[in-house]
Amino acid sequence: MLPLIMTLFGLMFAAMVVFAVFAVAILVAKTALKLVLLPLKLILLPILAIVFLVKLAVVFAAVVAIAAVLIPIMIVIAIFALPVLAIVAALA
Repeated sequence: MLPLIMTLFGLMFAAMVVFAVFAVAILVAKTALKLVLLPLKLILLPILAIVFLVKLAVVFAAVVAIAAVLIPIMIVIAIFALPVLAIVAALA
């Protein structure tokens, strides 16, 4: 029985060592990839900032254009709806 238990513990130890080596290899690969891609990230960061600002400006311009169209429509609706509402309020 003792050799079987020793074999089991030996296999568990070997599995833990393989897992630890695998985890360290993943960590090393991830760190190496980050170090390799760091210059590319530093080059692309200002470009991404410019793209973000342009996107923000386009969205702001679209909101302003929609507001510029909707505000006169609201005013015209208010001009025609307010007398009707006043009449309905007076009759009620």
